[in-house]
Amino acid sequence: MRLRVGTVPYLVARPLNLGLEAEPELEVAREVPARLVERLRQGTLDVALVSSIELFRAEGYGFLAGPAIAGRGYVASVQVFLRRPLGSLRSVTLDPASRTSQALAQVVLARREPGIEFREAPAGRDPRRAAEESDAGGWLRIGDKALVEALTPGAPPCFNPSEAWAHDTGLPFVFALWIVRPGVRLEPAQLDAFSRARSRGRAALDELAREAARDWALPFEPCRRYLAEECLYDPGAALEPALLRFRDEAARLGLCRGDLTPHPIALEDGPCPA
Repeated sequence: MRLRVGTVPYLVARPLNLGLEAEPELEVAREVPARLVERLRQGTLDVALVSSIELFRAEGYGFLAGPAIAGRGYVASVQVFLRRPLGSLRSVTLDPASRTSQALAQVVLARREPGIEFREAPAGRDPRRAAEESDAGGWLRIGDKALVEALTPGAPPCFNPSEAWAHDTGLPFVFALWIVRPGVRLEPAQLDAFSRARSRGRAALDELAREAARDWALPFEPCRRYLAEECLYDPGAALEPALLRFRDEAARLGLCRGDLTPHPIALEDGPCPA
């Protein structure tokens, strides 16, 4: 029986999932992060490249130690676009697609604007439109749409939550990683498949950036910088400290449990160089 694997349909994940569909040990599906979490909990996926906050919302998870989607500063695909200046936002509309990005925005903005309110946009509703209709001070957008919007001339001003996290903590922020459902045991051949995908992705960064620039009619250099510099795919020894700090910060706001410490699962070849 093949391992059922879920991953996101965004550019940011390509350096980790490149070619996974061709791996004979895996059956791969692509969905938005929030849907992947649902399927992981339902047991219709065994492993998913999913929001890191999920590690601290249910018992028994493991995670692949090494590859992750992280950032050590500004990351263009997670943005809070501003309708009013920081400090006078009063409320922010949250993109429903990613639970981790929602929690990150709440953690870093609550430090800067006590009493700020957060409202999730209805499923299928554009967060910008929802923010305008509710007169929210800004909206959180994630994924390729956030990247394109941030790089488009005339884009609204924005606050970058990952950059704020790095400033506040001195740690990278881990947006997503391969989370393993409780009770699932990975065979060596299956673990090797994830290592091979990471190696393919690392070798193809420029090609992926050119593809994105062509598809979105954007300059090559910002797309290359996003994949090769803004995104951190191998946090190394910082992975677990960054995850646990996020757990503690999010738990203080009641966004997850503070008593869970999921177990790492080592890949045979270990973490790739940072």
